[in-house]
Amino acid sequence: MPRNGNDGYLASMNFDSILFELSAIIVGAALLGTAFLYARQPIIIAYIAIGFIIGPSGFGLIKSNESIEQMAHFGVVLLLFIIGLNLQPGKLLKLFSKMVWLTFTTSLLFAALSTGFALLIDMNAAGALVFGAAMMFSSTVIGLKLIPTTTLHHKHTGEVMTSVLLLQDILAIVVILLISSGPGDTIPLTFILIIVKLIGLWLTAFMGVRYIIIPLLRKFDTVQEYTFVATLAWCLFWAEAAHLAGLSYETGAFVAGLSIASRNVSLIVAENLKPLREFFLIMFFFAVGARLDLDIGAALLSAAVVFGLLLVPVKVWTFNRAFKFSGENEKRSLELGVRLGQSSEFSLLVAFSAFFAGLIGEEEMNVIQVVTIVTFVISTYWVVMKFPTPISRTDRLRRD
Repeated sequence: MPRNGNDGYLASMNFDSILFELSAIIVGAALLGTAFLYARQPIIIAYIAIGFIIGPSGFGLIKSNESIEQMAHFGVVLLLFIIGLNLQPGKLLKLFSKMVWLTFTTSLLFAALSTGFALLIDMNAAGALVFGAAMMFSSTVIGLKLIPTTTLHHKHTGEVMTSVLLLQDILAIVVILLISSGPGDTIPLTFILIIVKLIGLWLTAFMGVRYIIIPLLRKFDTVQEYTFVATLAWCLFWAEAAHLAGLSYETGAFVAGLSIASRNVSLIVAENLKPLREFFLIMFFFAVGARLDLDIGAALLSAAVVFGLLLVPVKVWTFNRAFKFSGENEKRSLELGVRLGQSSEFSLLVAFSAFFAGLIGEEEMNVIQVVTIVTFVISTYWVVMKFPTPISRTDRLRRD
């Protein structure tokens, strides 16, 4: 069937648009990132700032960040896959059993505090509950992006933090499903179904690695490109499988990484994927900034900023006490508290789900976004300035 003569031209125009957007993001991130590094500031904040500056709420060079957000999502999937590659499954299960009550208790406390704040600024009951639910979680991306994954003395810190973040992710999925579902669905049934799906996903992935992936990698171990593409395909296959099962892409990617973690090839794969992960994570932080809309009125904007500033130390103090109670030493408890002291990318997903379900309006959704991004900025500064990270400005604190 002959093609329309305009098809090639339209495809070229679409490509030009995508290329312009990517060029604007990368060039802007490099320029602002350079300025931030000279000023000894965290480069992640530069990525968020350039998103706001050239995004729809700024100069509007990027009119819509939908395609950028999709690429950003891929970066998060890769991050969870790499984290899974660096963890031992048996140890993680023990940590899950130890951290389950800590995670749910602290989450409910943050939800209650945030709901109270929302009622104080005159949100209705539904909006206040959504706001409380959105503020329960900590950021998987920021938490895991800033933890040294290959430094021996941070292995335990990373494992504990990952267990808490993954338990929070399960809780976040439950919350989003409940917001999007009908009134007949119940929390216990939803939670049980998610656990059953997770176990099924986990067992199938481990069997697949044992009987499919490892034999193939052994057979073609001299072809390095094959190891890269086969393990990346494994990550994306399970990400999609998890999505089709009603879980998140990130959950599937983490399970895929964890299924390979006990094999020698895991460290090689993790190292090879780091540059790819970094590129897509730039897209993630850009999308966070581009999503920010400050058109909510001076009073609400001030209240949201103040609450974001207060929420971080409250979360740090609460997590610090909770980790001490669970048996962690004082130094590690404080570090874990600071690293988990922000809100989450799931906060934004909860807000969008509630907005499309008609539970909150655009104003309430924007308040959640402002609070979340304020906590991102404050928490990132705190971690980068005080604790080891891969992007610290000083040699003393820079660890990968």
